[in-house]
Amino acid sequence: MKKSILYVLLLSIFLLHQNLYSQSFTMEQVGKFSFPSELTSSPSGEKIAWAMNEQGKRNIYIAEGPNFSPQKLTEFNEDDGQEISSLQFTPDGKWLVFVRGGDHGGGNASSTVNALNLPTLPDVQIWKINLTDGKAQAIIEADNPVVGAPNQLAFLKGGQVWTANLNSSEKPAQLFEVKGNVDYVQYSPSGKKLAFSVNRSSHSLVGIYEDSSTPIQWMSPSFHKDILPQWSPDGKQLAFIRLQGGKGSAFPVLEPRHIPWEIWLANVQDGSAEKLWKAPETLRGSFAYPFFSFTSDGNLAFQSYQDGWQHLYALDITTGKSTLLTPGDYMVEQIKLNPDKSKLIFSANAGSEPEDLDRRHIGTVAITTKELQWITAGSGIEAYPVWIGGQGKIAYFSATAQRSHLIAVNDGEETKLLQQTIIPSDFPQASLVVPTQVKFTAPDGTIIYGQLFEKEGSSSKKPGVIFAHGGPQRQMLLGWSYMDYYSNTYAINQYLAELGFVVLSVNYRLGIGYGYEFHRPANGYYQGAVEYQDIKAGGKFLANLPQVDKDKIGIYGGSYGGYLTALALARDSDLFKVGVDIHGVHDLDGRYELPETFEVAPDLDKAKKIAWESSPMADLDTWTSPVLFIHSDDDRNVGVSQTADIIRRFEELDKPYEAILIPGDTHHWMKWSNMIRVDQETADFLKKHLMDK
Repeated sequence: MKKSILYVLLLSIFLLHQNLYSQSFTMEQVGKFSFPSELTSSPSGEKIAWAMNEQGKRNIYIAEGPNFSPQKLTEFNEDDGQEISSLQFTPDGKWLVFVRGGDHGGGNASSTVNALNLPTLPDVQIWKINLTDGKAQAIIEADNPVVGAPNQLAFLKGGQVWTANLNSSEKPAQLFEVKGNVDYVQYSPSGKKLAFSVNRSSHSLVGIYEDSSTPIQWMSPSFHKDILPQWSPDGKQLAFIRLQGGKGSAFPVLEPRHIPWEIWLANVQDGSAEKLWKAPETLRGSFAYPFFSFTSDGNLAFQSYQDGWQHLYALDITTGKSTLLTPGDYMVEQIKLNPDKSKLIFSANAGSEPEDLDRRHIGTVAITTKELQWITAGSGIEAYPVWIGGQGKIAYFSATAQRSHLIAVNDGEETKLLQQTIIPSDFPQASLVVPTQVKFTAPDGTIIYGQLFEKEGSSSKKPGVIFAHGGPQRQMLLGWSYMDYYSNTYAINQYLAELGFVVLSVNYRLGIGYGYEFHRPANGYYQGAVEYQDIKAGGKFLANLPQVDKDKIGIYGGSYGGYLTALALARDSDLFKVGVDIHGVHDLDGRYELPETFEVAPDLDKAKKIAWESSPMADLDTWTSPVLFIHSDDDRNVGVSQTADIIRRFEELDKPYEAILIPGDTHHWMKWSNMIRVDQETADFLKKHLMDK
């Protein structure tokens, strides 16, 4: 009798253990998340278009009111690593223009991506789609298209401006030639003129091109850097941002300094200009490539960090007075004007619940009345909003903690979710966990937020994993991210939770969403890696949870997260027992180039020493934890040499490691099958060292 009871007890324990670690879905299944991008709307009519990535097959869809039934416009039906970017309607709404190819999330963005390792390199091409007959065709090998009224196309090639006639089959031609590299162009409201900025190394100029017989007109040329020219609604004025030019004194490099910027207004008729506004001379008031545009009343709207949060401001061009449009402790991003420039729409981490700090919702603000209205609320993630037509309809990305992003259309009363049928039948939406918001305190007193992923069940201790995001100017959310790279890592976190791990995604300092001082802390990255203490504090927080086995804590991350993973393993192998370092940075010794001049920063030697000490390379002697290094060799964000170099150091020190090199792909795993392989290898390595032993 006692033997029978013991047998039943042992069988129950065995089945409980099996149930805890049994899988209801695979990495490949959760990696089939839908991901839209490039959402855009037509200036005329009620049309929206977007690109959708379906397991590496990227295509363009269009939907038109009142029903907004999606139609597929392209047939790119291979997982070939060719992204779609710069999607835009012409002002008359008759054409769509886009770029196919390249990797616009990294350096050398216009360089071809050959993730299939083909003998002949793919091209980075500008395409057009005739919306009358739906025909799509490549125009030219080039990048950076800009459309103008009614259906003109300009683009950059070799640092110069070229144009094409969308209505004809004539070959594109260079429009004009100037010294330096043109880096920004914008058509006038009528389409008859083109404003541009050209970088001439020590300074940048804003100019206007009118026709082949009229000299280029420069707007108040100076020895500064003038950028981002914006046309007034009537085409009579041009606003631009002025930065410092030239080369300044060799100030201490470890001392944070204000980056000054000004808003200027030029008279298009004679090129004269005057300063309208100057940013506060504070660290918060420093320049950070803001949203910047004219509004319907002839004034300006811009974005600034000056009150400690990324907010929108209105600028009266008569008085030079600025007015805060979005007050509160939240950040505003992804900003768009409606067609008549009377309202702004944006995404923000604001709402009535504490958890909204780690979400995104849609808000609008009227330019004249300054009325602020929140369009979405609740537990979802809404991002990248656009206006539709002139009646207040909007479209945006929409996700939850379990459903990945789709396009939603809101008409002011109801919200319609598009393309629900494209979600694969085996995508495990119902099985995904809903992460919870947690917070803990770093050793210096800074409050750090994170998201905890955990599958219910089991009374036994579970292994834990820290996830460190990249960027570092990113924020992980309580749901699917609005960025494809981080939708992927969200999928990995879900899969790890499904395996039986407790996963903590840490929003460490240098990330966005928690104010200026959090985003721009002193002594960060190669100036001291102050943010690493947030990762370590997260590891200790996770280890101290009652359901977690403190002796089985791992860590993984990519890019900047790879850097922090390497730091964790090098400095604290006793806490972090294993890690996966995906295209991480390992040696910061070269962040300061040795100047060839007599004048050098007084603290240069100290700064270089701190940079080295902030590197994982500096602590290899204390690195004892197993590690898997992963890197692709066409990485435009973190050079593959960073991983090649640390592997050589490991070999010189006779340290064990595992490594995977993926030829031909980039930092962003443009080929879906490569992404799934990396995800699976990451999970398998953590499982091998934390579960299978």
